[in-house]
Amino acid sequence: MAPDVSTSPRRGATGLRQFLDLEEQRNWIEGKTDLRDSDERSDSLELRFKYVTRFQKLLRRPQAQDVLEILRLYGQTCIPIPRQTERRYWSVSCLPSTSDKPLVRVNASWMELFTLYADGDGIRARFLVHLSDFATDQSPAQGHVDELFLEHCVTTPDDVSYFFPRGADMFGINVRGSASIRSFLAARRFLAAIRTFNLTHMNRGRNAYQASHCYGLADWMLAG
Repeated sequence: MAPDVSTSPRRGATGLRQFLDLEEQRNWIEGKTDLRDSDERSDSLELRFKYVTRFQKLLRRPQAQDVLEILRLYGQTCIPIPRQTERRYWSVSCLPSTSDKPLVRVNASWMELFTLYADGDGIRARFLVHLSDFATDQSPAQGHVDELFLEHCVTTPDDVSYFFPRGADMFGINVRGSASIRSFLAARRFLAAIRTFNLTHMNRGRNAYQASHCYGLADWMLAG
């Protein structure tokens, strides 16, 4: 049975520790439990209407269906108690006005977590995770990346590449094509790494990108 997640924050706790103790967080990372989320969602009519035009513009893109399906999968598997933490601890932006021209981006605290881009008529994804989770010796050493594991997670080895963002223990993974993105999200080790990174930043406090939250996208992420 899933643990009961209180709708009232725990006194003196910060971040998601207000709702989930460390054992619950560890069990979720390892896939040992399903967390019980709130039935209610916070809402803002102002934000909901603010990004309607962008959301409709995205829906006219040839990548729209792939974007919505991948976002739903990401929301269901990679964000803890997403309804209860929506906007305050994570957010999703639609066609954000940044130089890299993403289709959508998921953020927490001050950190980018996950981004989808157009790749022709298809999509490519960028995941940010901890480098130590993808090193052969679990160290944050750039020369110890487990490339064999990364290549085994995609349908074609050319679908995956990686880079090193600024910051300690930071690792970026690029994945091309919806099939390979789904394959990555289905890999148990990779999913645990995403959950660990996301919890790290959601535990740091309130989301700095609340004002760019697109409820149209979030509706898809939280459906079902």
